[in-house]
This record gives sequence, C-alpha cells and structure tokens, in this order.
Amino acid sequence: MSTRASSSRREMDLSVFFFFSFLLTLTAFVEAAGRGVNNDNNKNGGLGASFIFGDSLVDAGNNNYLPTLSRANMKPNGIDFKASGGNPTGRFTNGRTIGDIVGEELGSANYAIPFLAPNATGKALLAGVNYASGGGGIMNATGRIFVNRLGMDVQVDFFNTTRKQFDELLGKEKAKEYISKKSIFSITIGANDFLNNYLFPLLSIGTRLTQTPDNFIDDMIDHLRDQLTRLYQLDARKFVIGNVGPIGCIPYQKTINQLNENECVDLANKLANQYNVRLQSLLEDLNKKLPGAMFVHANVYDLVMELITNYEKYGFKTATKACCGNGGQFAGIIPCGPTSSMCEERDKYVFWDPYHPSEAANVIIAKQFLYGDINVISPVNLSKLRDI
Repeated sequence: MSTRASSSRREMDLSVFFFFSFLLTLTAFVEAAGRGVNNDNNKNGGLGASFIFGDSLVDAGNNNYLPTLSRANMKPNGIDFKASGGNPTGRFTNGRTIGDIVGEELGSANYAIPFLAPNATGKALLAGVNYASGGGGIMNATGRIFVNRLGMDVQVDFFNTTRKQFDELLGKEKAKEYISKKSIFSITIGANDFLNNYLFPLLSIGTRLTQTPDNFIDDMIDHLRDQLTRLYQLDARKFVIGNVGPIGCIPYQKTINQLNENECVDLANKLANQYNVRLQSLLEDLNKKLPGAMFVHANVYDLVMELITNYEKYGFKTATKACCGNGGQFAGIIPCGPTSSMCEERDKYVFWDPYHPSEAANVIIAKQFLYGDINVISPVNLSKLRDI
C-alpha cells in the first residue's frame, strides 16, 4: 500500500474515531439534561419513585400538552432551571418546584416525568411520574375558567394507567413492592378550589348560593378521602399531603383587593384555615383506618406565612411583590410571560409571579419538609418517611 493510501486510511480512521466520540459525548449530554439530577446526589437506598399530584405549584409540564389557558411554557418562566438551560418547561416558577427539590434530596435519579409527555414510557417511569396540572383542584368543577386542566380525579385515573405499566416493567410482585415500600406519593392541591372555584367572581355565584363554606369544605374533604383511598387501593402507602397556604396573602389577592403591603384577604385565609383543620383530621383518620399506610401532613400554611411575615430573616427583600408579572402596585394581575416586567434579583423575592413562590422560597419550604420538626411536618419528615 502506498504512503498516500496509508495516510488517507489513518485520516479516515481518526475521523471515524472522533465522530463516534462526538456521538458518545452528545448522548451523555442529552441523557444528563433529561435526568436533570446529578447522579452524585443519589444516596444508597434512595427514593424509588416520586409520584406527584396537584396543581400549578408542582406542575412540571403537563399543561403544555393541554389546550388550556393555564400554561407556563413561555419565557421567562424557567429562567433559572438548570436542567433545561434556562428554557421554560411548563413549571410555574423561575426554577425548580418543591417536588423537584424533594426528589433530588431524597436521592431520585431523575425528575418525575410529566404523565402527558410523549417520552413518559418504559424505564423513564421508574424515577416517578408527575400528574399535577395548573388550575387543577380536588373538585372536578375547579379551574373551568382555564378551559382545560387535570383535576385530582383524573390524576388518580392516570396513575391507574401508570400502575399497570409498572406491572409490565417489573412484574406484579416487584412492582407492588417498589410502589408500596420505595415510593412516595406527594399531593399538593386545594388552593384552586378556593381561588378558582368558591371565591372566583361570577363563576362562583351559583356555588356560594347553594353551599355554605362549611358545606363546600365538607365536599372537598369527602372527595379527597375517596381520591386518597383509591391511591391506597393501587398500592400507595407513603403519602405526604400539603395543606392550603395563606392564599389571601399572594400578590394577586393583594392587588385585586387593593390592600396595603402588610394586609391579607381575611376571607381567603379563613377558608384555607377551615379546610386545613379538616384535612389534618382526615389524615389522622386515614392513618388509623388504612393498614400499612403513612399519611404525612405538611404544614404549608404556617411555613409560607412565616416566610411572608419574616422575609428579611430568610434573605428576601420582599414578600409582597411578584418578581415577574404586571398590573397594580404588586405586579399581581397579569401572569408571568414574555411581555412581563421581571426583577433583577430573583432570589430576593418570595413570589416569582402573582401566584407562585420563587425557587429560592421553594428551596426553604422543601428543606423544612425534608428535615423539619413536627411543627412543620408530622408525624415524620420526608427524609424519615423515605426510610420507613
């Protein structure tokens, strides 16, 4: 073989080598971006799957796949979400949700994948599935102003589909053990049942004429009892359920009610507290009646109220104004989008938009749920729940 031919062959071999090296590097990059969680964070005996149910506080992108008015798949939402390179994913915040942060800390290899995402199949399900939907509530009528959303009943129906997929992936016996012993079911829901149902102007007139607040909350608790029991019947055993936060103190409520900085809407907070008392009783009852189950109560209300009241103590400069939004003195009317004004110090704002906490606030809340005492989360925190 001539020297020229040998040289050409070596150049071709090197080209092939570098081409395949590039492909391997690209594949690794794509897989890492899809995971969103560094494997170094995984712990021995870490969380199996994280199943997340709820509303926009924990929606990871399901509403991207619905014809709905409740969406966050536009900039600058997600600007601080490292896994997407700062691009919007459908999360209603600037970065990670509480569900994302909890999953990371408990050792999950991946973020729980949105149920409606096209790639929510096969082994991608094993780290968990997110069923949460912006605008969703406990009651089926909640959020109809948004045209489409996934209520809690539908979310449980979707988990039933996932449950069958786990049987196919792992076999029935291993699937049951994985779901009941190694997985956590997180439910963050209820705020929309007040904000976008019972308290919503015009749409709520019929409901409020026929139901007292007590009657409406009775219905919420009855529906949630049925929903949680259905999950139990599908082998869910480790639950964490958040109560409703101080919804009367969010920028939206302060703006539309023309309140001062230190004021909150009394009725909204009163309803939240009434529901929260009933929720705690429900979870205590379910702990007694459903063998092998652990229902953990997360005290969102007191924790968020602490952040709002003593925001400077936690390094924030405001707990009143939305970082991203428009309208009124607290930027609390128009949701965050491409035409919104946005603050420069995003980690100094308790609220990202008129309704939702910033990632900085989510980190504080999540860490309290993970490692806090019984004043915040009971009967055990999430780091202990994982290991039960």
